[in-house]
Amino acid sequence: MAPSSERLFDSLGHFGRFQACVYFASVFQAMSCGIHYLASVFMAVTPNFVCGIPGNVSSVLFYNSSELSIEDTWTLWTTTENYIVVQLENGEIWELNQCSRSKREVSLDLTYEYKGNKSIFSCSDGFLYDDTKWKSTVVTQWDLVCDREWLAKLIQPTFMLGVLIGAVIFGDIADRLGRQRVIWFTSAGQFLFGIAVAFTFDYYSFVIVRFLLAMVSSGYLVVAFVYVTEFVGIKARTWASMHVHAFFAMGIMVVALVGFLVRTWWVYQIFLSIVTLPFILCCSMLPETPFWLLSEERYEDAQEVINIMARWNKVSTPCRVSELCSFQQDDLVSVRTGDNDTPSTKKHNILDLFCNWHIARRTITVWLIWFTGSLGYYVFSLSSVSLGGNEYLNLFLIGAVELPCYVIACIGMDKLGRRNTLIPFLILSALICVLIMFIPQDFNVLIILANMAGKFSIGVAFGLIYLYTAELYPTIVRSLAVGSGSMMCRAGSVVAPFCVYLRSVWIFMPLLLVGIMALLSGILTTMLPETLGKPLTNTLVEATEMGRNKKSCSGKTPPAHGGAALEKIEMFGQETVSTEK
Repeated sequence: MAPSSERLFDSLGHFGRFQACVYFASVFQAMSCGIHYLASVFMAVTPNFVCGIPGNVSSVLFYNSSELSIEDTWTLWTTTENYIVVQLENGEIWELNQCSRSKREVSLDLTYEYKGNKSIFSCSDGFLYDDTKWKSTVVTQWDLVCDREWLAKLIQPTFMLGVLIGAVIFGDIADRLGRQRVIWFTSAGQFLFGIAVAFTFDYYSFVIVRFLLAMVSSGYLVVAFVYVTEFVGIKARTWASMHVHAFFAMGIMVVALVGFLVRTWWVYQIFLSIVTLPFILCCSMLPETPFWLLSEERYEDAQEVINIMARWNKVSTPCRVSELCSFQQDDLVSVRTGDNDTPSTKKHNILDLFCNWHIARRTITVWLIWFTGSLGYYVFSLSSVSLGGNEYLNLFLIGAVELPCYVIACIGMDKLGRRNTLIPFLILSALICVLIMFIPQDFNVLIILANMAGKFSIGVAFGLIYLYTAELYPTIVRSLAVGSGSMMCRAGSVVAPFCVYLRSVWIFMPLLLVGIMALLSGILTTMLPETLGKPLTNTLVEATEMGRNKKSCSGKTPPAHGGAALEKIEMFGQETVSTEK
């Protein structure tokens, strides 16, 4: 949007009744994105299990405890090294391990310890699972254990790969076909693919449908973000855009609640998919944004939307499209006559982000922050169910702690500055990762609180990096800078599940990696300039000089809320920000 957008919002209101209705109708559906992004934490749970039994059981022995059935032994199960001894009706005695079973050659007395010869067999009769917590998961449905365990570990990374691809595809389609059409398609797609996941017939169809679900979920989040920012004036845009993420966090809380109530994976998936069903109908009634209509020269349609906004906001004399167009023409002339040193026809590419040492260092630092923010966000979220205690409450709290962190991020950006808010929260998240390593494992409450603090601190840093990125780069490469940073963010979300799996190597390995990345990011951020209240740069030379100007690091300059500069930043940066999730 050009400065003419402020003329429109000054006339109709920056966040009137119409914008409020459009905003909440759009962002409530963002909850479904949070729901599907984190649904696998319960859907793909691997419960305790042992090899299946090759016959009818007459006796069960677990250590020195004789049980009536194998189901009664799960409450005594402690580690994967445990095994169950069973005696069949034909007198054979078998030892059931997780990925193998052994037949004792001498079947005299039923004892737990046995030193004699054994014949080892594979689990050709399937597996027996502990169903005390979950009646069914995708792991138990298709036996994704032992030599098929790697398939279970690919469920979340393949979903995140779909997120990456969907953000790119639907972001481009929205620019070509319009925001409203893509919002409607992706909103309906989330419901249809979400239901279809529950009725997949094998692992491969499950992964494929979830991949498509990831694409439309990511597409919705990206386009809805752009959609609401094109309807909200600059006076409310920062807060409105930041709190789109709050609805994503509410989706995580819904996952915890539904997971607690429903313990069969396909029923659980259906309930998650219908939570936001009423808002799909709202998406079908949303109007197209006037700025996209103007860009397509559909002036009558744009005027009609403006008139509707005026009626809802009780404005008697709405702004005319002709006034906006003339205003844009004046802006275009002033830009062409005032920026003769910047050829508007030159095409820029990723190499321009490394045009000199100062810009290259800035780019590497920004990319690292994007990657670290996404990595930390999903490591804390995905590992919350493994902290001990009540896993449903853990996930609920990890989602709830995000709600205040975006408020703090908004306040910090406007009062302290972007850099001066980013540095302490990055370093704080690193310190919290180290602190968690020294907390005794039986202090569950303290561990959970520390993880909530880590999620809070990384959330603040994660929430403000997109705007900071847009302000650090000149106009000619600003969209490219934010887009490339967002791609690094999505790469972090793909890596995060694999990072969580490193808990099997060392329980603190994921925290160690996140802590190192956050500390390195925080240190490198000290070399970035402060941008609060500073004018936007238009050329790479100006951006380089901003980095050399030490006075720019002061956080005491009042924020430029009222100017067109910040408004331009918002629109350049926010087209890709929601892809971080």
